[in-house]
Amino acid sequence: MSRTDDRGSATVWVAVAATALCALFAGLMVFGQVMVARHRAGGAADLAALAAADHALEGPRAACGLARRVAAAQGTRVVRCEVRGEIADLTAEARAGPFAPRVRSRAGPPSAIPPEDP
Repeated sequence: MSRTDDRGSATVWVAVAATALCALFAGLMVFGQVMVARHRAGGAADLAALAAADHALEGPRAACGLARRVAAAQGTRVVRCEVRGEIADLTAEARAGPFAPRVRSRAGPPSAIPPEDP
């Protein structure tokens, strides 16, 4: 076996390693993008639900309208808004590339919120 039999094998190994690292880095970037969008949707849903609950006595139309404005200011949108009594229950969606996580949030006075259904 001569020394020329291994010629170029290091180049192949480096190319494979570089490809694997690029794939790993791309996966981490996608994961990060999804997490940022999810946290943004959660924060916007909480703020919008609080705003809607604060204006619940003005009626569902006014409360949900305010919730939509608050969500839009956060770069998200309200996909569902329901106001019953003093309780606001809504879902916000944040878009980040091909991803659109949705987060549900409820707000109202502590005495008015019934426990969650199992």
